[in-house]
Amino acid sequence: MMHRYGKTATALVLGLMFFAGVAGAADLYPTKPIRLVLPFPPGSATDVVARIVAQKLGESLKQSVVVDSRPGANGIIASEAVAKAAPDGYTLILGSNGSHGINVSLFNKLPYDPVKDFAPITLVGQASYFLIVGSSMPAGSVKEFIAMSKSSPGKRTLAYMASVGQLTGELFKMTAGIDLTSVPYKNVSGAYVDLASGQLDAMFETTASSLPHVKAGRVRALAVTSAKRSVLAPEVPTVAESGYPGFEATGWTAFFAPAGTPKEITAKLHTEIVRILQTPEVKEKMLQIGLEVVGSTPEQLEEAVKVEVAKWARVIKAANIPKMN
Repeated sequence: MMHRYGKTATALVLGLMFFAGVAGAADLYPTKPIRLVLPFPPGSATDVVARIVAQKLGESLKQSVVVDSRPGANGIIASEAVAKAAPDGYTLILGSNGSHGINVSLFNKLPYDPVKDFAPITLVGQASYFLIVGSSMPAGSVKEFIAMSKSSPGKRTLAYMASVGQLTGELFKMTAGIDLTSVPYKNVSGAYVDLASGQLDAMFETTASSLPHVKAGRVRALAVTSAKRSVLAPEVPTVAESGYPGFEATGWTAFFAPAGTPKEITAKLHTEIVRILQTPEVKEKMLQIGLEVVGSTPEQLEEAVKVEVAKWARVIKAANIPKMN
């Protein structure tokens, strides 16, 4: 009996030593610079978010947080690099709804799993989109625009610049039961010109990008795609309250680490990043680029990613959008 208890006691001591070692490692972390991989080019809105948080996080952790821009392939290059990086807390990614919500259904062979290959840290924030039309468009509301579209199926045009905009448009068409002709544009400036001149009927574009054109009277915002009205334009109703309950489509950014990163380290990163996000200075800077701060728990982010993956998979399948290689 004593021999058995001796083994138990030894196992208990070893277990306590192990957890003490992990806690100690988390307390010491970080002991070298952290690399924050970004799937977008320098100067993009997400790049601004990354640099704001990186600077503050570096000051808080007393180690440099270096932003490593790896744009291309719809975020696949950066995401794959982080998914395969050592899970030690020294490589992070600022992912998006594209890299971690849409890609898995948009590409035939994705070299990473957006859920299994990453440890969620926190959802930074969400950016909503306006449904905008030209100032000469007779429709003054979502219902009026839908009625006009139903009266001439396929003749009304809807612009998009990237996969997120395209899928938001497809979700809207499915929800409203209308047939719009989707028109791809290489850049948003050309779409604004055609929208203002009446050559284009509508498009979904971020609130931050759209507001200057709305305020100048060149275009009108009929609705916003978020679940709640945007603080940037509280007078604009949501698509949901315009007659389509449950409709929501937002762009978002979030911090992830490679799967297997010790929870003590991701917990420390979560605490520090959320504290930074909730400061008035950072909230204001984020709002200037159209991002409304969230600062979720890791569990909430993981669930949000799963919901996004399932949601956009349904839209891509229903719209018969061909997968890319």
